[in-house]
Amino acid sequence: MTERPPQRIPNRQLAALIAEAGFSNAGLARRVDQLGLEHGLDLRYDKTSVTRWLRGQQPRGTTPALIAEVFTRRLGRRLSAQDLGLDACAPVYAGLEFAASPEEAIDIVSGLWRKDSGSHTELRKIAFTPAGLVVPSRDWLIGRADERVARGPGPAPSGEGVRVPQQARAAQGAPSSAVAPPLAPSALSLPRQRLAERAPGARVSMGDIAALRSVGELFRTIDNAYGGGHARQALVRYLEHETEPMLRGVYGETTGRRLFAAAADLTRLAGWTSYDIAAHGLAQRYYVQALRLAQAAGDRAYGSYVLVTMSRQAVYLGHGREAVQLARVAQQGVGSGAPPVVQSLLHAVEARGHGVLGEVRACSASLARAERALESSRPGDDVPYWARFFDEAQLADEFGHCHRDLQQYRAAAQHAERSLQLRAPAYARSRLFCKVVLASARLGLGELEQACALGVEAAQAAAEMRSVRALEYVRDFERRLEPYRDAAAVRAYREKVSVL
Repeated sequence: MTERPPQRIPNRQLAALIAEAGFSNAGLARRVDQLGLEHGLDLRYDKTSVTRWLRGQQPRGTTPALIAEVFTRRLGRRLSAQDLGLDACAPVYAGLEFAASPEEAIDIVSGLWRKDSGSHTELRKIAFTPAGLVVPSRDWLIGRADERVARGPGPAPSGEGVRVPQQARAAQGAPSSAVAPPLAPSALSLPRQRLAERAPGARVSMGDIAALRSVGELFRTIDNAYGGGHARQALVRYLEHETEPMLRGVYGETTGRRLFAAAADLTRLAGWTSYDIAAHGLAQRYYVQALRLAQAAGDRAYGSYVLVTMSRQAVYLGHGREAVQLARVAQQGVGSGAPPVVQSLLHAVEARGHGVLGEVRACSASLARAERALESSRPGDDVPYWARFFDEAQLADEFGHCHRDLQQYRAAAQHAERSLQLRAPAYARSRLFCKVVLASARLGLGELEQACALGVEAAQAAAEMRSVRALEYVRDFERRLEPYRDAAAVRAYREKVSVL
């Protein structure tokens, strides 16, 4: 006698959420298909598909996570596949959660570090999703500070740590904006050498935190000069093998806040280097987790900087509206009490979003606010270490990019030239970007030979870096050259670049 297949149980959870969201079956299917397109998926669901889900059929692959995200967007609260009565297969939104507690934040971010430091190459292929920006930035803005982050039995000893060596003490507070010497190969192998020295449950000292800060400065120097691909994996391994055991160690409130702040900085840097090699979905996840760690640190200003970084990525990927929103959330979150340099940075980043959207008046207004704020800064201002890079050279660079995006080429050229005159050679990648902006502006002004000469210089610099962004800047310039491809200057450019 033939056995009947097991009877499916109707999915009442999904039915209730469909009713709450006000979706029709066809409307839900259409939204799932549209969200799939954002991830490069060609889905063909219809109202019949939704009827099957309601009868208990489980959708395959990434679809449960996509359905959950459709409801998250509609209802304004984070929903998982399980909340919808669906199997949580292929969680494409894993890592975008804004944790409810510091302990949960440690679990999420350490899982991300471990996967990234291993052979999980698919993690670096995850697509960026604009929808993943909404909930974390909102939760950061309206969230309350964590009441307690201390871990372990009993209070910390007086001073909550050991004596900090003089060499590390400078990095314990606000690291210097000066460029550190290049890293020796042995420095990158240090995390592996120290594995036996650090285990979960050990007491964290202020010296440990000073070391985290110093490591951050070293990796930042490499990134600025040679691109994010050079030492990214070493940074991720350091986070896994050194930072995670510290976060799971023993510390009091003061040390704990500083530890979370240092971990947030290194996690943001891991995101930044991932962004530089075009691992955009992974970078987005690092930024979200850095934002949560900054909240645990009680560092509202640094949280605004993480949002600024997220806004820059959105600009690069052409999501101007999201970039503007992130910059405004950062401004609202930090308030008017931030130092003028920080205010200038926040307004300049908003201007970049308006520039991508072609909003001339809004872009000009934001640039004017950024300029006034920087002019009001004074040498004695208490500027956070992470904002010290933002000076006249950087503001001129922001102006140049905005004017280029608005096709105001004469102004773009003037500001790009000024930025290159002021920018230190150690910021090689930033100089490359600015040189391409200048080349594009010269091209827009009809100065083809000058544009091509600048383009060659930029291409030569890009060849020395491990930075997908650097290559993409050069390719963008080459796309602009296409209408002039038969000109002698362009042929000469291609000959010189072809050997790189």
